[in-house]
Amino acid sequence: MFKNSEKDLKMKGNIFYRLPYLMKSIGIFLLLQTFTLPLFAQTLWVEAEQFEHKGGWVVDAQFMDQMGSPYLMAHGNGRPVEDATTSLQIDKADDYHIWIRTYNWNAPWNDKQFPGIFKLFIDNRQVGDTLGTTLQWGWQYAGKRHLQKGRVQIKLHDLTGFAGRCDAIVLSTDAALNLPASGEKLSVLRRQFSGVQKIVSKEKYDLVVVGGGVGGLCTSIAAARLGLKTLMIQNRPVVGGNNSPEVSIGTLGGIRKEPYPEIGNVLAELGNIYKNYALTEKIISAEKNLTVVYNQHVFAVTKQGEQIHTVIAKDIMSGKEYEYTGSFFSDCTGDGNLGYLAGADYRMGRELRSEFNEDMAPEVNDSLTLGATVKWQAQQTDTLSSFPTLSWAVKFTERTCQKVMGFVWYWETGFYKNQITDAEQIRDYWFRVIYGNWSYLKNNASFKSEYDKSVLNDVSYILGKRESRRLMGDYMLTQRDILEQNTGYTDGAVVATYSIDQHFPHPENSVYFPREEFLSVQKHNDNPIGKVENMVAGKNVNKPYLIPFRCLYSRNISNMFMAGRNISVTRIALASTRVQGTIGMMGEVVAIGALLCKKKKCQPKDIYEIYLPELKKALIKGIPSKNQRDFNPVDHL
Repeated sequence: MFKNSEKDLKMKGNIFYRLPYLMKSIGIFLLLQTFTLPLFAQTLWVEAEQFEHKGGWVVDAQFMDQMGSPYLMAHGNGRPVEDATTSLQIDKADDYHIWIRTYNWNAPWNDKQFPGIFKLFIDNRQVGDTLGTTLQWGWQYAGKRHLQKGRVQIKLHDLTGFAGRCDAIVLSTDAALNLPASGEKLSVLRRQFSGVQKIVSKEKYDLVVVGGGVGGLCTSIAAARLGLKTLMIQNRPVVGGNNSPEVSIGTLGGIRKEPYPEIGNVLAELGNIYKNYALTEKIISAEKNLTVVYNQHVFAVTKQGEQIHTVIAKDIMSGKEYEYTGSFFSDCTGDGNLGYLAGADYRMGRELRSEFNEDMAPEVNDSLTLGATVKWQAQQTDTLSSFPTLSWAVKFTERTCQKVMGFVWYWETGFYKNQITDAEQIRDYWFRVIYGNWSYLKNNASFKSEYDKSVLNDVSYILGKRESRRLMGDYMLTQRDILEQNTGYTDGAVVATYSIDQHFPHPENSVYFPREEFLSVQKHNDNPIGKVENMVAGKNVNKPYLIPFRCLYSRNISNMFMAGRNISVTRIALASTRVQGTIGMMGEVVAIGALLCKKKKCQPKDIYEIYLPELKKALIKGIPSKNQRDFNPVDHL
């Protein structure tokens, strides 16, 4: 389906690999000082995401950097999912003690309620009691079973359909086995028992793009059309990020505006990706200079001085690790993950009003962020249907329930959380809200008959974020640059049109759900309440302004570009630059910058300092459309 010249290339996150390679043997030695097995003890490790048949369980890899691994999740919207099964070779007949790494995801709210529970079977015989009841990610002892030599079948049997999760299974003849619950010791142990295979790509790419959202897609397609040998690494099975079928947030922000009306051509071809994903696949496959790998997560880099030399990625299904070499790199991860791994300067949170003279910024520090969204949708059918009453979900009343059949932009939560380290809890809170509200509509509302034939058929488990890290470039765009049409810089490269659209917790929602709000309000820069009609692409309340090229590359990682919500802006400016129309154009500009860097044998900073006239000339010509196969990249220089 997808063009992939590095056919079996994929990846996952691991703290141990962040150490220099010469420290690996030392790490193993230190591990063995704290983890030893009795002589002749047998220990087997099973990664859940590598089950041969996953049934109805999904592989959730969003939180690998925080919890150490992808995991299997029984995501059935209240209907138990099909069993996940795999086989395991037992080389020695003996009594085996069995542990499951799992988590009662409702524990932050009520650790006595267990929405996501399941059972473990070996050769169709249950082992122990109900699983999925730990207070945090950790090991739950399942029990003991005598196993004969040969292959055995392991089965995960879901009981609820409400997000039960399993990370790994350990079987050992050592009853006193001490497994670390989390952290680096667990990471090293996982590598030791999993037998990770590493593959080094023989290719050297002109541009390695990490992240396959709108920014990464536009960067990659544009770079390939400009003749650059391009690799895009995506940690999901689909591309598009917030505009993908998994999240379904529409593209906002005007494109193809003067003075660079040819910037935005790639984004115009893609349209709203979730509405016609087959078109996106076709556009990707047509680019002969583009290699795309899916289901890989970049978790480490190697550097030469201030430059990234390689990125190391893990296949979230197989566990294999892959290393890629590039001349230039672009962080299109949204969260700024590549820059973070490389040691790039970054910021999080709101700057004080006094720092950049932004009157929209707060006068005192606080922890407020833009929130995140989860896609969900219900469907009207011709038959009666039921939904369980949920004691563990958020409690609703006639006044607080939301009489809706799906999400819209203002379904937003996590305002007081860290959008990176708390991401799993933010997503899990969405489960409590969505399922709790639907349960009330089906079972308790005075108007419940209106929902008798409605079915909750689509709840995404993928979190759509609006804010996280911002990587620092040689310039930080501010509120004043946007509203005053700043002419103090000469390197304006991306024409942006979207207003400064801040989101805040809905005041009424705050009354009933303090600091756990899930509805938001907009405050545009010249429209305090925010009108929906102002959100239509190209019909925003702002006059066009220019984002400097210096916002699109790192100030301290000399060969790294950025395109996405993670570019170099203040938090107030982020409220304007974060929309996907603008982000897509950033990617096209980055591609042109990378082409100039290759041709001039220079770094991104040199484009601004030495080759700015050449950049502006290339921006006017823009990116060729898919029909311009006679396009000559040299014409851009």
